[in-house]
Amino acid sequence: MRAGIPRKLHPDQVGLDRHGLTHPTREGAAMRTGVIGTGRIGSTLARILVAAEHEVLLANARGPESLGPLLAELGPAASAAHPAEVAGQAELLVLMVPFASVRGLLPADAVRDTVLVDATNAFSGAGTPADLGGRSSSELVAEWYPGARVVKSLNTMHYETLAIAGTGRGERLAHFTAGDDEKAKEIVAGIITDLGFAPVDTGSLHSGGILQQPGGPLFNRPLTEAQALAWISH
Repeated sequence: MRAGIPRKLHPDQVGLDRHGLTHPTREGAAMRTGVIGTGRIGSTLARILVAAEHEVLLANARGPESLGPLLAELGPAASAAHPAEVAGQAELLVLMVPFASVRGLLPADAVRDTVLVDATNAFSGAGTPADLGGRSSSELVAEWYPGARVVKSLNTMHYETLAIAGTGRGERLAHFTAGDDEKAKEIVAGIITDLGFAPVDTGSLHSGGILQQPGGPLFNRPLTEAQALAWISH
């Protein structure tokens, strides 16, 4: 684990190219992506982020000592800390934990003004989508963390597809974004592009989030960019 991590940039200080996020505006600065949750999907995301030359901060419920083997695999671009520490150091934070553990997981102040990617999936058990009373799970996340710039993304694809689809030839597969903060969605879209996928905007945190979550028509349904855009526009 590395020490001496510098002060984090506000996400709006990061430069955007025509695809979204690619280059920091300050020379020598690098965007750090925090990933909380290091199961199969979180570990896979960390691997492809490092392969795309992103710096990654990792956390899980067992503590940073449990992440030694994964850090050794990922190399110097990865480090580990406790969840609240990762939240305080990351410019963009991805939640890849069980939905039931999201509330109270982090101090609200640690993610204020941070782009918070809700990649969780709300199930009630045995693979049944949770009944959220007609709301999207990400709307609840936004309530629990007021001031965070919540974007629903990176939750619809199986980890085995995520691991290889962005490196293949041919038309890119889509990753979806939903949110009420347009700049935050642009930033997440830039990460998606860096990983070799096509970002497709599904709309607001309410309507777009419902499309993406378990029980929604886009969940666990790999679509090419053209297929996804055609579906969204129909």
